Amino acid sequence: MARDRSTTIRNGDIQISEDDSRVLAMPGHLIRRLQQISFALFVDQAKAFEITPVQYAAMVAINNHPGIDQTALCNIVALDRSTVGDVVGRLENKRLIKRLNGAVDRRTKSLYITPAGRRLIKDIEPAVQSTQRLILAPLKANERGAFLRMLKELVHLNNEHSRAPLRLTETRPRRRSARGDTT
Repeated sequence: MARDRSTTIRNGDIQISEDDSRVLAMPGHLIRRLQQISFALFVDQAKAFEITPVQYAAMVAINNHPGIDQTALCNIVALDRSTVGDVVGRLENKRLIKRLNGAVDRRTKSLYITPAGRRLIKDIEPAVQSTQRLILAPLKANERGAFLRMLKELVHLNNEHSRAPLRLTETRPRRRSARGDTT
């Protein structure tokens, strides 16, 4: 006998089938939903600033690395090349960053935060912190640290599978050789 896979809809509510429940419990689906929720919370908390979470992350990276180029920005914030161009263009149009020709290669654009961008980063901080608290608020206080550790571990271990993997280079102090030059 074939199983009835019909969906019952009453007043906009959908009755979930066993097949639906299986998909809705998959890690990928749950992570996508959490990202949607995180985005919605950020937009709500930071609505006065008219900026997205990705734009915020890009601004912070540009502020922390004055003169960074778009390729390095992709690596620090884990953005794909098509997205970074749009993000940089929007931030430049809002006069939050500026692009200048590179000192070595004029085809490369160096990115700098503007005074308005610095003010926005400072002013938006309470909204960013509020968003982070709201994302974790449903968890018990003793569960939050474990959740973040596991999330970081999953992201780290799966980084290379990303269309835009995070590519950070470690900055270590240069060592001096016996002759006194740096290596």
